[in-house]
Amino acid sequence: MTTRDADLRAAETVEEFRRTFGLVRAELGRVIVGHHDLLDLVVTALFAGGHVLLEGVPGLGKTLLVRTLAQALDLRFARIQFTPDLMPADILGTNLLVQDEAGRRRFEFQPGPIFAQIVLADEINRATPKTQSALLEAMQEHSVSIAGESRRLDEPFFVLATQNPIEMEGTYPLPEAQLDRFLFKLRVPFPALDELREIADRTTGPEPPEAQRVVDGAALRRFQAFAREVPAASHVQEYAARLVLATHPEPAEAPDAARRFVRYGASPRGLQALLRAGKVRALTQGRVHVATDDVVALAAPALRHRILLNFEGEAEGVEPERVIADAIRHAEAQTAPAAARGL
Repeated sequence: MTTRDADLRAAETVEEFRRTFGLVRAELGRVIVGHHDLLDLVVTALFAGGHVLLEGVPGLGKTLLVRTLAQALDLRFARIQFTPDLMPADILGTNLLVQDEAGRRRFEFQPGPIFAQIVLADEINRATPKTQSALLEAMQEHSVSIAGESRRLDEPFFVLATQNPIEMEGTYPLPEAQLDRFLFKLRVPFPALDELREIADRTTGPEPPEAQRVVDGAALRRFQAFAREVPAASHVQEYAARLVLATHPEPAEAPDAARRFVRYGASPRGLQALLRAGKVRALTQGRVHVATDDVVALAAPALRHRILLNFEGEAEGVEPERVIADAIRHAEAQTAPAAARGL
């Protein structure tokens, strides 16, 4: 295959990627009113192969969003309602003692809901830390270990979790290790007046809209693999690394917000999230390379849940977005001289 043929084939794949991304996004928009940026980011995470944490008060359509996404994809869907009495085996499954027709007894594995491909972890912060930790291996390794045996999960595997930010009674904060497994943390805002009117029109009529299936698992995996092949130039990777480092208070040149308000900054998974999601964003805009604009656009959803505030930050009500904005300015100031020197 000549270079020209390879370029033409890549261009066709990019266009197919954009078309499929748009189809999934459009199906979500047929059911979900407003939340345009939110829907874009959910689909971006899906094509990047990452998980999403949705935070918002009850009634904003978080669960409906996940169900609608499952309808648009030809994938197995399972919902797990997290409660304080939920046990790890209720999520992962367990070995049951069964008896066959001859009277012989044996252990048979009964898979739990985690063996679906799209998993809704509803109100995830209502379960105990022990139960929450059952998701760690599944989200990172796409496998679970039960009774000393590792079992692979079917691909693609996508976890969307919801939590209520205002009701603290009977909830358990998510461990930092689990938060770090989410590609994005997205905040679901309250709808505006015109959106409330549209919600009333769509949901109180005789036939509420439903999404149609537009892509299957094999195609989705192909697009996920294609997105990972999108190159990120060395200066873009350096910019993303400087941004992540600028969320930490330890370096002597740390930004003021990080030094004053941060106990621990974003992890290396934050850097990975910026670049993985940036590749998807680049493709949706018809580019086959990641730009610093992609990194900036995705910084808040990719890093906000990876920044731990100290006592002063929490006491003053500082939002992680303030730290991220300061880190962006700091990374831009540091990257500009390096680019001028040709580094």
